[in-house]
Amino acid sequence: MKIAAVQMVSTPEVDRNLAAAGRLVAQAADAGARLVALPEYFCLMGQRDDDKLAIAEADGDGPIQAFLSEAARRHQIWLIGGTLPIRAATPDRVRNACCVYGPGGERVARYDKIHLFAFDNGRERYDEGRVLEAGSEPVAFDAAGFRVGLSVCYDLRFPELYRALMRPACDLLVVPAAFTYTTGKAHWELLLRARAVENQCHVLASAQGGLHENTRRTWGHSMVIDPWGEVLAVQAEGEGLAIADAAIERRKAVREQLPALAHRKL
Repeated sequence: MKIAAVQMVSTPEVDRNLAAAGRLVAQAADAGARLVALPEYFCLMGQRDDDKLAIAEADGDGPIQAFLSEAARRHQIWLIGGTLPIRAATPDRVRNACCVYGPGGERVARYDKIHLFAFDNGRERYDEGRVLEAGSEPVAFDAAGFRVGLSVCYDLRFPELYRALMRPACDLLVVPAAFTYTTGKAHWELLLRARAVENQCHVLASAQGGLHENTRRTWGHSMVIDPWGEVLAVQAEGEGLAIADAAIERRKAVREQLPALAHRKL
């Protein structure tokens, strides 16, 4: 199955971001991709963290979710909708939700980001817990014979989540992200390839990549990685696509030649 990671440089305006996402998803579908992933915060990179509260949608209802459903249906693809803010139980918090839509436009999965990013090096300071409410459950779904495990950005640093997603084993792990330039330069590819190798499956990582209007700079480098850790495609910076075939035969061969998953003791 051909899979595609969409890379964006999202803005503080939802309409502009949806237009860009629609154009890039169409390009991926025209190139033959059957499963397409948008990046984290594809719909909004606001001036402030709490800008998410103003555009937060009720679960299952709202223009951003409607856009994702229609795009999946129009292009007859599996569409992993990066993340969007879904209202939480308390009015000053949202869930950073990854919603997935099937080729008929139906929602087939929702994963709420479990691990909330915090970083302070004296020059850059982030704390997602000020606005986000953490999820708690790993989520995987089936797509055209592939078992697909969901994660978001900072989750990448927690291998225990991916081990949980491997019972039963996934064929593909997806990582929508908005890694900072600083942390991405140091760790993004290293961690993605590690998750591919240790779980012996393809990894599809769709990222924000560039200098945003809110002055934040994201690392980009959206990738497709195979089960041996080989980078099959990469979009370094700016809008674009990383697209490649995720051959099920490749996954089977790696697991047969080196049956590490079968050797697990814990």
